[in-house]
Amino acid sequence: MTSPALAQQTDFGRMYARKIGELPEVPSITTVIGQEKMDLDGWIGHMAATAVVQDPRLGEAVGNPAKLKALARQASSAAVQYRDSAAARGDRVHQYCEEIALRAMGKPHQAAQAREALAANGEEAFAGHFDDWWDTYQVQPLAAEVTVWNASVGYAGTLDLVATLGGRLCLIDYKTRGTGRDGRVKSLDPKVIMQLAAGAKAEEMVLDAAAGTWEPWKYSQDPMLLGVAIGETEVQTVMANPDVLPAYWSKFWSLRQLWGATQRVNGAGPALREVGPPPPATAQSGR
Repeated sequence: MTSPALAQQTDFGRMYARKIGELPEVPSITTVIGQEKMDLDGWIGHMAATAVVQDPRLGEAVGNPAKLKALARQASSAAVQYRDSAAARGDRVHQYCEEIALRAMGKPHQAAQAREALAANGEEAFAGHFDDWWDTYQVQPLAAEVTVWNASVGYAGTLDLVATLGGRLCLIDYKTRGTGRDGRVKSLDPKVIMQLAAGAKAEEMVLDAAAGTWEPWKYSQDPMLLGVAIGETEVQTVMANPDVLPAYWSKFWSLRQLWGATQRVNGAGPALREVGPPPPATAQSGR
């Protein structure tokens, strides 16, 4: 996935500017959603333990404290390495998806190069199943990797794809997913609904990031919100249930208020001040 030109990584999370080179003004959709912290302690511990058990050096390290310590130190970063590897793979898959959309819209593209990058990493199956999905769902792309802005609430983000499927306007978010034990692509996290709901509430879309020109959001005609899980064995498409969208939008709005409150607290100065004991009591004259 190409990095959105207006997005910047800051001390406050990923944020967006109105023009390339200007200071960022609002948080990204994913930064807002990230205010809801996830407990990953169990997963991190599992990844570390798995790394130790599967390390071919474990047998010779048993009984040797120094070697065991070295294995443990290396295994402690297993979760980070897995996360970074999955992120890089996701970027390559997203890049391919974007290039396919650009090609379909008759725009300059590098679809062949993007597929070669997947093949070089043993990931060409993702491209093959995406191609099948694209043809089966008869995707007619309207915009790819489009940056949107909501000034009323104060956030921005980038939508993977705006397209029509079967004549119906759709906002689409791709997620690269692993394969479960059953051989099926792993299901999407329901939080994708928040991401799609926020995108649907856009007020503007960028025309020229370098010039900083925008136009009113023109894809608000009751779009269908789709999450597309792209895996090595299949692609699964899910639709956001319209009945739950108000609740997910309300949660997103609340998380945006939390982000703002956190910045105000962080900039308010020291929260605690040391206070000394009161002065000694003055002796009162006797009666």
